[in-house]
Amino acid sequence: MALNPVNAASPPRNAGPSWGYAFLRRADRWLPAPLFNFFLGIGTWVAVARMPAERANSGRYLRALWGRAATRREVWKHFHAFARVFILRLRVAEGRPHRCRPTPGCEGFMALMKSGRPALLGTFHLGNSDLLEFFLRGFRLELCMIRLRVGNSADVDHLAERFAPWVNFIWVNETENLLFALKQAAQSGGSIALKCDRPEHSAKLEAFDFLGERRMFPVTIYHLALMFKRPVVFCVSVPGAEDESLIYASPVFEPEDDTKAANLERAHAHFQEFLVRVEALLRLHPFLWFNFTPLNPTASPSTPASPVPPRSALLPC
Repeated sequence: MALNPVNAASPPRNAGPSWGYAFLRRADRWLPAPLFNFFLGIGTWVAVARMPAERANSGRYLRALWGRAATRREVWKHFHAFARVFILRLRVAEGRPHRCRPTPGCEGFMALMKSGRPALLGTFHLGNSDLLEFFLRGFRLELCMIRLRVGNSADVDHLAERFAPWVNFIWVNETENLLFALKQAAQSGGSIALKCDRPEHSAKLEAFDFLGERRMFPVTIYHLALMFKRPVVFCVSVPGAEDESLIYASPVFEPEDDTKAANLERAHAHFQEFLVRVEALLRLHPFLWFNFTPLNPTASPSTPASPVPPRSALLPC
C-alpha cells in the first residue's frame, strides 16, 4: 500500500565491521575522554576517505543548504557530528542519564503524549531525534516503530531488548504483509512511529519546498491517519546543553469528518509548515542532517505547488 518492502534477501548494512559497536562501547568505557575523542576524529577521517558515495551526498546537501561547495573539513564535520550523536545514543541506551527538554511550541505534542491517546509520531533523521524513543518511554506509551532492518544494527537490537515489551518493531524490508502488520499495531491501541524524510520505501509522495527546490517527501503518515483515525504530530531533537536535547514539535494534525481531499490538503500544509521549521533548524545546525543518501528528488514541473506557510513559521519555536 503506502510502504514498499525492499528485497529481504540482501538486507542493507550499516557502515563498519560487525564488531564495530562492541569495540566503540568498550573504547568509550575505558579510554580517557580526550583520547577517545582524538581517535573518534581520526576514525571520522577514515570514514570520509572510505565512503565516497556518502561523502558526495554530504557535499551535495551542504551545497543545497549554503549555496556553495563545502570544504573537505566541513564534510568531515558533518560525518563527525553523526559519529558523536551515535556515541551518545549508545551511552543513553546503556543507561546514561539524558534529558529531553521540550521547547516553546511543543504544548500540543506534550498534551497529546500525556493524554495516552494513540497517535502517529513522525520524525526525521536529524540530530538527536533517535533519543526521542527514550523520552517517550516516560509517558508509558505502547509504541510500534517502523524501521528498516539492516544487517548489523546492534544499537537497535539493544534498544529492542531493553525496552521490550513496550516497544515493538515493524521492519519494512522483512514484513511480507505490511498493511496487515500496521493494522494489527493500530488495533492494539499503541502509537506508531515512523521517519518521514526518505522517499525510498514509500509509494505516497508529494512535492514540498525544501532547500531551494520543490522536493518529493513521503506522506504515508497522513494516509494512515485517515485510515485509522489517529492524530499526527512531528518532532525532532537537536543537542542542547551537556546531557540535554531540545525537542521541536509540530502542531497536532487531527483528521476531521470531511472529504479525503480536504483532509489531505490540510495535511499537505501541515507537513510543509514543519519542513520550513526543519530547514530553519538546519541553518542553525547545518551538520545535523543525517541523511548521507541522495537528497530528496526534485518534483517535475507538472507537480502541483505546495501551500506556502505563514511567515511566522520560518523560525523554530
